[in-house]
Amino acid sequence: MNDAHQPDTGIAEERKEQEARLWRDDGWTARIIKNEDDDGWAVEMTLDGQAEPALVGPWTMGRDKKNPKPMDAPAFSTLVKTANEVLRRHEQQLHAMLHKSVKIDAAEGRLTIKLDIVPDEDEPYATLSAYDEFGDQLAQIRVPPTYKLNVQRASDWAAGGFAKHS
Repeated sequence: MNDAHQPDTGIAEERKEQEARLWRDDGWTARIIKNEDDDGWAVEMTLDGQAEPALVGPWTMGRDKKNPKPMDAPAFSTLVKTANEVLRRHEQQLHAMLHKSVKIDAAEGRLTIKLDIVPDEDEPYATLSAYDEFGDQLAQIRVPPTYKLNVQRASDWAAGGFAKHS
C-alpha cells in the first residue's frame, strides 16, 4: 500500500480499527450493538470527540440468524456518508432556526430585515438588522431571542425609523 499520497488526517494509526462489531476510521466509529427493543442488532455511528451517536439504525443479522453480520468497508463507507448527511441536515436546520430574514418595501426602498439569534447558555440574545438593496446596513438593534420576525413587524420597525423598541 502506498501511503505517500495520503493526507495527514491527524488520526493515529491505532485509532483505525476494523473488527466485526467495531470499525474506526475517517473520524467515525461504527459500533454494532444489541438492539434494546428486540432480538436484533443496531449500529451506532459516532463522530470522534462526540459523546452521543449521530446516527443509530438497524443492522442486518448474520447467516446464523443469531449474531450480527460483520462490518465491512462498503457498509462502513455507506454509514459514514449517511451520518455526515444527518449532521449536515441538522446544521442546516439549526442555522434556519437561528437566522431568519424577510424582504419588505419601505420608504428607503426594498429592504432585507434579518434576525440572528445567539443561543448563548448564560445570556441568549438576538440582533435585528436592516439592509438596503445594495447590502449596506441601515440599522441594528438587540432584541430578545424570542423575537418573532415577520413582514408586518419588520415593516412596522422600518416605518418607525428603526426605533429601539419594535
